[in-house]
Amino acid sequence: MKVMVVGASKGLGRALIEGLGQSGDQLIGVSRYRPDSLVNQAGAELRWVEANLGESLKAAQIIEQAVAGEGLDTLIYNLGIWEELAFDPAYDFLADQDSQLQEIISCNITSTIVLIKRLLPLLLNSANPRIILTGSTSGLSQSGRPEVAFGASKFALRGIADALREGYRQQRLGVTCLNLGYLNTEDALDTPRALAEQRGEGHLIPVHDVVQIVRMTLSLSSTSFVKELTLPAILDERF
Repeated sequence: MKVMVVGASKGLGRALIEGLGQSGDQLIGVSRYRPDSLVNQAGAELRWVEANLGESLKAAQIIEQAVAGEGLDTLIYNLGIWEELAFDPAYDFLADQDSQLQEIISCNITSTIVLIKRLLPLLLNSANPRIILTGSTSGLSQSGRPEVAFGASKFALRGIADALREGYRQQRLGVTCLNLGYLNTEDALDTPRALAEQRGEGHLIPVHDVVQIVRMTLSLSSTSFVKELTLPAILDERF
């Protein structure tokens, strides 16, 4: 199995690179720079593509060329940016810079669509093609969050997923949108989960749990898929 993780240098993306795959699999990480000291699963091959998704057209071309002719089974699009004061009580939409709003939409929506368009021909050649989009509970109706650009971009991910399912159902393309709550990205995958789950005292989700869900999703047969999954923290009062 060949799996590409976009936004793989830190946090959840890094955890996915380090936690997925088994002997014979190939993992392809994508980020602006390759991080140091990566530890991938035993027997799994790790490759890296350096590309800045803030420059959507250029990045899509670099990534496409890096994997052209080699095939791809799964694309995990984990990249996303947010407002400077997002998730802070001081957040104020009217104080957001226009240029920052444009950057958020470009990175979170435009880059996603352009890259999927470039890689889709490769994916559709797979016997079990999969796309996993890491969304957010901010993309759900009545999410309780005021961040306009970030929320809009996560709503858009669900629309992208719906449209792709309808357009490529006969090619058995499985598209999953993970609506994730607040994550604990400070404790990496090498931190014992029992310790990582203590951070936030029930308000933060260990990356270990998300990796486990993605493993399950990728283990399914070609005749089923996870359409959408919402994963909030246990003490998140919005849910």
